[in-house]
Amino acid sequence: MRTTTRRSLARGVLLAAAVSTSLTCSPAYVLRAGLTEGRILSRRRPITEVAADPNTPESIREKLGLVVQARDYAERVLHLEAGRSYTTYSHVDRDTLLLVVSAARKDRFEPYTWWFPIVGRVPYKGFFNFDAALREAEHLAQRGFDTYVRPSPAFSTLGFFNDPLLDTALRTTDVGIVSTVIHELLHNTIFIPSRIDFNESFASFVGDRGAIDFFCARDGQAAPTCREATEEWQDNLVFGEFLSGLIDELEALYARNDLDAADRIRLREDVFAAGKQRFQADVEPRLHRAYRGFTRQPLNNATLIGIRLYYRRLDLFEEVYRASGSDLLAAIDRIRAATRNAADPFIAVERLLAGEAAATRR
Repeated sequence: MRTTTRRSLARGVLLAAAVSTSLTCSPAYVLRAGLTEGRILSRRRPITEVAADPNTPESIREKLGLVVQARDYAERVLHLEAGRSYTTYSHVDRDTLLLVVSAARKDRFEPYTWWFPIVGRVPYKGFFNFDAALREAEHLAQRGFDTYVRPSPAFSTLGFFNDPLLDTALRTTDVGIVSTVIHELLHNTIFIPSRIDFNESFASFVGDRGAIDFFCARDGQAAPTCREATEEWQDNLVFGEFLSGLIDELEALYARNDLDAADRIRLREDVFAAGKQRFQADVEPRLHRAYRGFTRQPLNNATLIGIRLYYRRLDLFEEVYRASGSDLLAAIDRIRAATRNAADPFIAVERLLAGEAAATRR
């Protein structure tokens, strides 16, 4: 979808699997995840030490320096809870850190979920063991679910451990690195159990908007990095708008009482095909650099649910940002306050904006 893998889609979260066990979460899965996490943590070296090592390639040194700057910006300017995350570096012996499995009903827009301690229900599950991931997807497919398996170069333990920077996370652009660091540190700062869609979309907004502010302030408004970060965020908004419209069409189809499950499944293929045509005709011309490969990937409910996690109501967060005088810290603070103890965080943000609009009219 990007010339480099779409960062947001590749951000898998191991969640609490390495933190705690549960009767509803396979002990074998937890053990395997914990052992792999343990190996990753055992390889940690301070980033300053790796950067000073003469055996470290210059390209890696530069990227590590960028991580340090991004982490400092997130903590100092955005007041995110960085803790000791991304102060160390760990090498991974493969290109892909883990595979993330998602599943959904075929005849309705309903994700299959897994339950984990602390974080609640989650619509995906990360696997360090690739064969185990493919077996899980095959098992779900045999049970009649749509499935989606995607790669991930990073994960977050939500601050329970001092997450190291992994070399897999450096295999992207400078803008991608800064956005990823800020995104993951946002998870350390705010995480609403069982609302992964809000957590990931909010983190995508903060990570991408943060990257714009970081590069435009550091390099200048005319710098290529400032322009690249700005265009990527604009692409995200365009793609999010398209994705929301496509999902609305599918949900309208699935809600029809005059159709049985087989008819819904058959007719959804027409919606997928029309959506791809609309994307090529109306959306691609508005994009600067991202999502060119969208029409080449197979679509199903699991794919769209997995993608939507990172794009749901990005426009809503952008509205708060603009209403906050284009001050990212102010927007973060207002969204955090509005969603504290909210049953539905998206509705809480809508009410925040509606209240301000009403006050302006008075």
